[in-house]
Amino acid sequence: MKNDNENLMEKIVSLCKRRGFIFPGSEIYGGLAGTWDWGHFGLALKNNMKQSWWKKFVDSRRDMYGVDAAILMRQEVWQATGHVANFADPMVECEKCKKRFRADQIEDKIKCANCEGKLGEAKQFNMMFQTRVGASEDSSSISYLRPETAQGMFVNFKNTVDAFHPKLPFGMAQIGKAFRNEITPRDFIFRQREFEQMEIEYFVRPEDWEKYFEYFKDEMLEWMEEVGIDMAGVHELEVPDEDRAFYSKKTVDFEFDYPFGRKELFGLAYRTDYDLSTHKLEYIDEEKGEKMVPHVIEPSFGVDRAVLALLISAYAEDLPTGQAGEKGDEPRAFLKFKPSIAPVICAVSPLLKNKPELVEYANTKVFAPLKAEFGRVAWDDNGNIGKRYRRQDEIGTPFCIVVDFDTLTDDAVTVRDRDTGEQERVKVSDLISYIKNKF
Repeated sequence: MKNDNENLMEKIVSLCKRRGFIFPGSEIYGGLAGTWDWGHFGLALKNNMKQSWWKKFVDSRRDMYGVDAAILMRQEVWQATGHVANFADPMVECEKCKKRFRADQIEDKIKCANCEGKLGEAKQFNMMFQTRVGASEDSSSISYLRPETAQGMFVNFKNTVDAFHPKLPFGMAQIGKAFRNEITPRDFIFRQREFEQMEIEYFVRPEDWEKYFEYFKDEMLEWMEEVGIDMAGVHELEVPDEDRAFYSKKTVDFEFDYPFGRKELFGLAYRTDYDLSTHKLEYIDEEKGEKMVPHVIEPSFGVDRAVLALLISAYAEDLPTGQAGEKGDEPRAFLKFKPSIAPVICAVSPLLKNKPELVEYANTKVFAPLKAEFGRVAWDDNGNIGKRYRRQDEIGTPFCIVVDFDTLTDDAVTVRDRDTGEQERVKVSDLISYIKNKF
């Protein structure tokens, strides 16, 4: 029998597919483990989160410089950083069914959980995707799909300094794809082989690292709350020495209470001067005339994990009085997104789609101005009003706007609130300001 957490994950995965948020990768050909495709509403939600992050950590600051580095880099980058030799997880293989597992994530190290066959010895499995660049087949053509976005910023440190002459402290920020050949991808979009990161490398004087570490910890928590992640489910964990990455002197993981357990959401690391020293890069203080190697504070955000945490935080069920909807008296499912982050801010509907006068008014006097102002506005005339409400609730649309026959005489529409189900009449001329005030 499934527990509540398993049921919750099934409901979220089902909703995401049904309403066009997230689809299994290569599904019509049987799927590809560890890959997911983003549908229209999922992409809008993800883009809203990225834009919110970029606004807070880049556009609103004077000390941050954006970069969009290439996914492919020379193999020497990954050799210098130790990824080629050390970026690996312990793997065991069942001698009977040949299924592979991460050795550090299974309880029984001897017997296969799939077929009860014998597990082999643990081996180190490098998680980088190897490829070749150009027509040559020799070792010089080897490259890798980047396993992290950080190195794209470090190798552009000198270019950024030469172009902008920033004073310490300053940072570089990037949003981009990363790739890891996970042995056992699992838990929906939590652990994938292709994912997206939002990262900052913030360069400071060595004596200042603790101050900026604490500063960014507060900024990260503030952003989580801004986008609507349930802060009661967020926990700070200082990673012990034996579990920290070799380049880090201090790491704090922000963990989240996912239905499948408390797992890492974001991370904050003090990388010391490891990366710049590895790449033999330094900074010249033009005012003091001194050379030095700055130390690095790294706030790291997984976009996909952030979206999953937000979906879990926003998912709710209830049975509003007098709202049967498309599934009779079953509880409605809805996503309580903040208007600023929701994929759709409002949906416009003519009460009846076979009445030209309602459709014309709704389209020209309501939908078009709202679409021009907010962009994220939907047109919905499929099914009865109850079905439309249920559909928009599952998408997470905060407001449904209905044009009825009274609208033709009083120039007012019915605006229905997603969370409460309450409705009120609003003048068409006041709609834009009404919705802006809800932000």
